[in-house]
This record gives sequence, C-alpha cells and structure tokens, in this order.
Amino acid sequence: MNRINKLFQTRKGKILSIYFTAGYPSIDSTVEILKALEAAGADMVEIGMPFSDPVADGPVIQNSSQQALNNGMSVKLLFRQLENIREQVNIPLLLMGYLNPVVHFGINEFCMKCEEVGIDGVILPDLPADVFVEEYSYDFKRHNLHNIFLITPRTTESRIHEIDKLSDGFIYMVSSASTTGARDSFSAKDVEYFSRISKMRLNNNCLVGFGVSNKKTFSQVCDYTSGAIIGSAFVKMLNEKGTGSKGIKNFIDAIRQ
Repeated sequence: MNRINKLFQTRKGKILSIYFTAGYPSIDSTVEILKALEAAGADMVEIGMPFSDPVADGPVIQNSSQQALNNGMSVKLLFRQLENIREQVNIPLLLMGYLNPVVHFGINEFCMKCEEVGIDGVILPDLPADVFVEEYSYDFKRHNLHNIFLITPRTTESRIHEIDKLSDGFIYMVSSASTTGARDSFSAKDVEYFSRISKMRLNNNCLVGFGVSNKKTFSQVCDYTSGAIIGSAFVKMLNEKGTGSKGIKNFIDAIRQ
C-alpha cells in the first residue's frame, strides 16, 4: 500500500505535512532535514524541486528555490541524494514542483526513479488534470505514484467532484487564490471555504496549504479538514535558525502543542 494511503487510514486528523526546498539552505541538507522532521513528529514531507520560475510561490520559497539552484541542485542530483532514504526515513515523501523540469527529465524515467527511491506522490500545480489523465497517468500508476491535484476557492463544485474521482492519496486545498506565504490567521471567508468543502463529503481527505504557519492557523484548518501543509514558515525558520534537529523539533512542537 502507498504510504500516503496508509497514513490517512491510521491517522484520522491533525495531519501535519511540511514543505522545504531541496538543496536549501545548503546543497547537502536534504537528507538531514528529512530525518529531523520525522524525528520531530511530522507526518509527511513535501520536497520541493527548485525551478527558475516558481509562479505559484511567494518570496520566501522563491528565494529558497533560487538559492538551491545557485547551490547546484537539480532533479538528477536530488534522486542521487534520496537513493538510500528509505533506510533512514519511513514517513510518506512527496516531490513538489513544476512540470517543466519533470518533462525535461523524462516522465517515465522520473516516475521510475520515484519508485526506486521510495517517493509516494508528486504535486505539480501547473499540470492540468486532463493532460495528466491523457498523457501521464499510466506511468504514475504503474510506479505506484500518486499525483496530487489542487483545488482553490474558485474551483467549481462540479470540478471538485471531478478531481475527487481522479484523486488518490489526498486533495491539496489551496487556501486562497494568492501565492504561498505565511499568515497569522484565516479570515471568516477562508473558514467558510473550508467549511463548504467539508460539507461536500468528498471521498478523498483534504489538506490545506498556502498560509498555514502557526498553531492558530493549523488548528483552524484542522476543524474542517484532515490537516495542513506548512511551507514558507518552515523555510523561513531554516534560513534563520539552520537545519539542526533542535530548531526543527521546536518548530514542530510549536505547531502541535
């Protein structure tokens, strides 16, 4: 069974997924961060594949992506770094990024490498669902790799149901139509969106991303969904305090407690 599915079967709520950019803050920090996140209590991790034009990302993640590229990070190098990761880390791991580097690497080879190193899912915000179904779904399925689809407050109800039928693992609920970035709290309008999706009784679990940054915002989304994804706030912490296990544990504890 895919580790993502197993996670949602065994943990019914308050799932915490953490995003960080591979190759940031240093080229060789990826595995160190993954091990520290699992030890600190993160349920799942999304490893960002840096890209030169990350249009959906705010300034914090854009900066981390550019620095990672400057450090020499690439998809090929990331797979080399992850070759033995399943000897050290057991929680679900996903790769998140943009379609261009994946196509350049080769879709089938990319999916094959994901299976080889133990990646459970991929999030490509700029990959349309119909293109995925028509061109890439076969390669993903035969390598036991979930493609995670995104919805936003502007996604129509009919489209959400279509995405729900196509999904396996979970649905990524973008909290707003803006780019990624930390927020102190969610507005009443945001909460109405969370509540509306909750009342649709979708087959797949939903995790909220974009804007979740602290205990308050994490608790807000957990009232209506299965959990949340935290990216910018964690990347900012890495920039300020480094990749040490103590700083990472303190960050996770501050969200959980």
